[in-house]
Amino acid sequence: MPDHDLPLPDYDQLPLGELRHRIRSLDEAGLRALVDHERAHGDRVPVRQLLEARLAELRDGAEPAPGDPRQAPPVSGTPGGSPVSEATAAPGSTPLRHGVAGQTPQRGRP
Repeated sequence: MPDHDLPLPDYDQLPLGELRHRIRSLDEAGLRALVDHERAHGDRVPVRQLLEARLAELRDGAEPAPGDPRQAPPVSGTPGGSPVSEATAAPGSTPLRHGVAGQTPQRGRP
């Protein structure tokens, strides 16, 4: 199922805490779609456990919360982006041989 067909926009970029709130308005069919997508893609255990726990709540009589999850504000941040680059990386270092500083003369020097 393509991401745009999922009941939650930006599903794959949602942090677990935000996902916990957004799934409360989904019905059983919507949750099952997310479980199937999760198993086929990331298969993240905490996410799967969260989705399956909510499914169990619905089966036990819980009702979906009012509201449309597609109207939620978009996820902030860049999907897959990272502020780390060569310019911000830590300086390279060679580990000490057997823990003795004198045996690695070039350590920490260009």
